[in-house]
Amino acid sequence: MRAVNSSILEPVPWRAVDDPLDEELKAVRTLARLARLLERSSGGLTLAQYRVLAAVDDGGERATHLAHALALAKPTVTAAVDGLVERGLLEREPVPGDRRSLRIGLTPAGRETLREAEAAMARRLREVVDMAGGGRDTLDALGTLAPALDALRAAAMGK
Repeated sequence: MRAVNSSILEPVPWRAVDDPLDEELKAVRTLARLARLLERSSGGLTLAQYRVLAAVDDGGERATHLAHALALAKPTVTAAVDGLVERGLLEREPVPGDRRSLRIGLTPAGRETLREAEAAMARRLREVVDMAGGGRDTLDALGTLAPALDALRAAAMGK
């Protein structure tokens, strides 16, 4: 039996249904679609902006720390922070005793935007999980990926 390209419902001749990668490919494509769905429900934040706000909320106060936590180059983080500062969602404050450093923090508007985005994304995720017939087990399974992602990031960073 041949695999089916679900976007146009035509056979894909180059991959058999029995291909051991089918489940992984299905999962990758599903996660990519889910990420886009969550981004669209986030209230005007891109997924990258959401990740920066969440990392700052988790205690990332300096661009270097954010770059490490997000596995991004510092200039990329700086540009994202600049845009969020312009929107009034983040602020930069001097670090006492260190004239060269700035602490990055959420503004009240940034905290509210983050909470609203997370609530909207959680509702959307719950809707998808419910439609798929999943439940708490599905959400728990997704949650178990977090430590593995953290370990992979640490390994990539040489820690």
